[in-house]
Amino acid sequence: MTDHPPRPAAHGDGGTPSRRNLMIGILAGVIIVVVAAIFLTLTVSVTSDLSEKSLPYVTHYSVALPDGEAVTIGNSRIAVMAYNGSVITDVDGNREQLVVGQTRVISPRHAKITTLGIPIYNADFQFTLTYLGQAGTKDNFDLTVKTSQQVPGFLLDRLMPASVNAVTA
Repeated sequence: MTDHPPRPAAHGDGGTPSRRNLMIGILAGVIIVVVAAIFLTLTVSVTSDLSEKSLPYVTHYSVALPDGEAVTIGNSRIAVMAYNGSVITDVDGNREQLVVGQTRVISPRHAKITTLGIPIYNADFQFTLTYLGQAGTKDNFDLTVKTSQQVPGFLLDRLMPASVNAVTA
């Protein structure tokens, strides 16, 4: 009879990791780094330079702005203060008083969103606030966002600070 030499141990049987597991780990690491780079370099720049496009896409939000505190929505600094059944709105230093049901149009702007230096979204937009009344320390509004291109919901939601309690209407 002939003796057969012992077979070498199969990879992945406990000792060293198999080549397949190593490749999966490297691929997962690369994906995590790329996704992190995309999110870390995501920038939104808002300017008053308009491209003269129409604004056919509309999204409505019910928002509760904190009375007496400024918030930033889409690069606009907005502060509201209830006064005798009305509200004084201050948008970028321009004040206007509204009564319940009255609307204020905020000047149109242009947004450019880039990641990794690559533009992924370019659009004009405009906000309209309609005063709905006060509830406690919050002033309630219907916020209408008009855009020249369809905006993914997660991008619009990213523009809304948590303090405004924005809910899609």
